[in-house]
Amino acid sequence: MEKKKLRYYKKLLEQHLAALADGAKETVSEMLDDDGSFPDPNDRATLESDRNFVLRIRDRERKLKTKIQQALERIDNGTFGICESCGDEISEQRLNVRPVTTLCIRCKEEQEKKEKARLA
Repeated sequence: MEKKKLRYYKKLLEQHLAALADGAKETVSEMLDDDGSFPDPNDRATLESDRNFVLRIRDRERKLKTKIQQALERIDNGTFGICESCGDEISEQRLNVRPVTTLCIRCKEEQEKKEKARLA
């Protein structure tokens, strides 16, 4: 892959990583600022439900953060954009949609078919 394109993906991934970090800081700040005293039990239940939802989202983002860091490592070691299954190049269209991917579309589809057959 061209160095210009690698720089583009590196910048894109770093921006996404920074946005995830900002979101996590915001969540912590909101949770610390909330005193949690509600006279109505329904309000308290709603707050707890909302918190659980936000925490589930943050957990998914934590997993995405790891994938982003791994993608940045692949950029540094020269394996970014190469399918880890077949060794072919991953299309730019796929990388633009999902820059953390490690599989080309053909291998990903095959993986999903196998997973679907295993679950059936």
